[in-house]
Amino acid sequence: MTVNNTEKLKIPVDKLRNDCSICGNLNFCQTSMDVSVLKGVIGQDRAVKSMEFGLSMGASGYNIFVLGPQGTGKTTYAQTVVSKAASKRDVPDDWCYINNFSEWDKPLAISLPAGQGKVFQKDMEKLITNLVVYIPKAFEGSNFQQQKDDIIQKTNKQMTEILRDIDKIARNAGFGIQQANQRIILIPLVENRQITQEEFNKLTEEEREKIDEKRNKTAKEIDDRIKDGQMVQRLAEEKAVEIQKQTAKETAEPFIEQLKERYTNFSQIVDYLDKVLKDVAENHGIFSSVRHSLNENIITKLQDSESLDGDEKNIFVKAASAQDSKDPFTRYKVNLFINNENTKGAPVITESSPYYYNLFGKIEYKSHMMSTMTDFTMIKPGALHKANGGYLILQAKDLLMDPFAWGTLKKALKYKEAVVENIGEQSRYVPTVTLKPQPIPLNVKIILIGSYYFYQFLAADEDFRKLFKVNVDFDVEMDRTQENIRHYVSFIASMCENENLKHFNCEGLAKVVEYGSRLSDNQNKLSTRFNVVSEIVYEASALAETDNSEYVEGKHVQQAINNKKYRSNRIEEKMQEQIF
Repeated sequence: MTVNNTEKLKIPVDKLRNDCSICGNLNFCQTSMDVSVLKGVIGQDRAVKSMEFGLSMGASGYNIFVLGPQGTGKTTYAQTVVSKAASKRDVPDDWCYINNFSEWDKPLAISLPAGQGKVFQKDMEKLITNLVVYIPKAFEGSNFQQQKDDIIQKTNKQMTEILRDIDKIARNAGFGIQQANQRIILIPLVENRQITQEEFNKLTEEEREKIDEKRNKTAKEIDDRIKDGQMVQRLAEEKAVEIQKQTAKETAEPFIEQLKERYTNFSQIVDYLDKVLKDVAENHGIFSSVRHSLNENIITKLQDSESLDGDEKNIFVKAASAQDSKDPFTRYKVNLFINNENTKGAPVITESSPYYYNLFGKIEYKSHMMSTMTDFTMIKPGALHKANGGYLILQAKDLLMDPFAWGTLKKALKYKEAVVENIGEQSRYVPTVTLKPQPIPLNVKIILIGSYYFYQFLAADEDFRKLFKVNVDFDVEMDRTQENIRHYVSFIASMCENENLKHFNCEGLAKVVEYGSRLSDNQNKLSTRFNVVSEIVYEASALAETDNSEYVEGKHVQQAINNKKYRSNRIEEKMQEQIF
């Protein structure tokens, strides 16, 4: 009875392997050249449907986590399908940072249609060159000189009248005037002659007291007139400054009005240009100082709207920064933060090093006068800003290597804002001078890729479950159906075409399919660990190349499998030696 049961449990040798014969499963081709290349992913129907759902959801929180063992093709698939989805979407706007004239440490962010950010940047650079040419020229013009001369003449006339009044007040009181070290000294007169100190000392005490009392009273009257004169001079100086401002404003206004008309649909830019005009009028001196440092050749080119060559640009920059080692025109420049000029569809950014600054940008500094300085032109974008309006693909393992990256990413997704802030700014015990750029509205879908371990690790965070509501689960095996076998052959054909490998004949293809079943440890399954399968395909092709064979044959595949096993089973052989 026992023997009979044992016989029933015996497995025939031909059942130990699911043979993929030429006349059976691979009757649809003779070589891998007979099938079309693979499109899409094999045997991951559940994952494909999940990815399609995640990409179609525009609601908040439907970011995607692609999970599965290494080698299942999840990264390649994610990049392919996301790129396809992105190509059907609109190109997002450009983003620029501009000077905030009210609060310099809080630069303003403005958006423009794709490609217009660079145009706006060039327009502001052209505005600067025009003002360098025409503002100093306006100060040399007859109109400005006439107004300046009118002020001088009027002021001189008023000062002459005041001096006459002072002289008259003094003489009516019996004093002459003598100036010493910008002071007016009143000296008593006798018969229209100023008396000497000796003559004054010979006077009686009563006479001297009367003269001093009268002198004090007269000095007070004269001081009042002197104050009037100082007021006239101050008003003249203010008037001169006002005329300079007005001249600069009148010179710059046509150029700025032209820009305002061009950007009339962008209220934020129009408001910015109004503030630029006001600031140009108040800081017109920087244009004159730079103009005086340039030679006529460069000025002629600027005036004729010609472009400067490399050396001339360097001269212009040096002239602009000659005063204090800083470019005074930075205040009017545009930091083209995100330029989508050449972007097709929505951006797809794959950040291979998702560390804090690579993801979230940074504020750069440069040395200046034994210290460091920064401005809004040194705000640099990260991958999150570049992917805004599209997709950002990250490896979970690499993301979690940075202690600041995951928390900052959660915050950005939660509040839908992309903030540029250097590490540690909020935790400094001693505040330092830095910038606080205006946050940019964030509209991005994150695709995290990782193993089950990292998925489980992140799943313990309740914010993760709220932000990553879609998980795309890649399986390590699929059913060994005729359709999936056909897909396997298509995969091999794709590798041969893309990597310029030798094509496989039917026997070689059969061996690869059988190897797929061996990897899955199931005759009715095929492994989806295509990185391992690819290794066999590469090595078998190399062996066929060595044999000068037209196609990769079954013996080449088997040898590749044996070689791979031999390279990694030293410990297994040692254990078997100990057993036997």
